[in-house]
Amino acid sequence: MAITAAQVKELRERTGAGMMECKKALVETDGDIEAAIEHMRKSGLAKADKKAGRTAAEGIIAIELAGDGKTAAIVEVNCETDFVAKGDDFTDMANAIAKRVLEERPADLDALNALSMGDSTIGDTIKEKIAKIGENMSVRRFQVFETSGTLGLYKHGEKIGVLVDMEGGDADLAKDIAMHIAASKPTAVSSDEVPAEVIEKEKAIFTAQAQESGKPADIIEKMIGGRINKFLKEITLLGQPFVKDPDQTVEKLLKGAGAKVNKFARIEVGEGIEKKADDFVAEVMAQARGE
Repeated sequence: MAITAAQVKELRERTGAGMMECKKALVETDGDIEAAIEHMRKSGLAKADKKAGRTAAEGIIAIELAGDGKTAAIVEVNCETDFVAKGDDFTDMANAIAKRVLEERPADLDALNALSMGDSTIGDTIKEKIAKIGENMSVRRFQVFETSGTLGLYKHGEKIGVLVDMEGGDADLAKDIAMHIAASKPTAVSSDEVPAEVIEKEKAIFTAQAQESGKPADIIEKMIGGRINKFLKEITLLGQPFVKDPDQTVEKLLKGAGAKVNKFARIEVGEGIEKKADDFVAEVMAQARGE
């Protein structure tokens, strides 16, 4: 049967797909719009599966806070390009995912992807978005914090997010600590939380460096001890100089306010993902071919 412009327009409005893709789907389903939508959804999900292996190192951090201020969720949602990460489609999806994570508190990523969202699941919603936009996407990680004290939240743009669980102090201090963590990237609250293997690795490096000095063994031992202490201050929240007042440490700031940080989460988009250098021209051509 002949496919009309009105049918193509309606299908485009309902699916967000391109004109030629809509026309092709209508031809294959004899003009049945509902059947065309189902056909496009199935073929789109198949294409989405093919894109699942592509590196998705861009994206945004979404944070959702409960109404009582005592529970919050932080989620990293990835895509392939910063252009897509800045689009309303992607950011709306990421924020909706963070809201569902806060509501349901899934145990892991599999449980997260199985959560309902609208008329679908989070996993299928992501696949449908991949099919529509043409980039691989995924939820990479998430955390949920619940406290009887104060939660500190901070986002640096869309790329870095921080949650802080703090006892004592107030909301302004909790936010200041979250901002400090975003800027200074501590890996633990205190030296007690630093894994022994991390300390031993650094000690081995410092030992090798100190031995090259040719100094006596007792002096070398003191040098190593001093360097380890300096290292621990640099990587722990309590040991770091406070970014707003470098003359005092975060530990001193917290003590002065009668506050204590129980834990924190700092998530940065794409952290630890090896980004490959893509051939932009080849990528555009591949998209044009529908690969």
